Amino acid sequence: MLVIRADLVEQMVAHARRDHPDEACGILAGPDDGSDRAERFVPMENAERSPTFYRFDSMEQLKVYKEMDANDEIPVVVYHSHTATEPYPSRTDISLAQEPFAHYVLVGTSDPEQHVLRSYRIVDGEVTEEEVQVVENYMFAHTGTDDVPDHAGS
Repeated sequence: MLVIRADLVEQMVAHARRDHPDEACGILAGPDDGSDRAERFVPMENAERSPTFYRFDSMEQLKVYKEMDANDEIPVVVYHSHTATEPYPSRTDISLAQEPFAHYVLVGTSDPEQHVLRSYRIVDGEVTEEEVQVVENYMFAHTGTDDVPDHAGS
């Protein structure tokens, strides 16, 4: 499951709307501490400037990855938009997926009034859709553990 803050979703959707009818793309970076928590919005240029394909500009990608490395961050989310088709990874999207631990988020913008957001894991060409939980902050997000602290002796 992808747990993601609402403000990051809003930024991805705004970027997708801004670049429409071309596909928008970028990364949400987060700490390299196993938390799987996106913290920083990093919009990137679609070097293809295409409504059907995206590609990170190689120089921009190098700069972003060096910056993430310096900040002890990883790409928690790799996102792009689909402007006219269902937000499901295309064969090209699958073949280019190089981050086995990232969530691949697709934002569908074919409807000008309402977006569709879906998240996938793509590992070795295998696509698995996952649930998305949008939260205001990560403090009370579902963690799979008991969120209520134990009070021994109370």
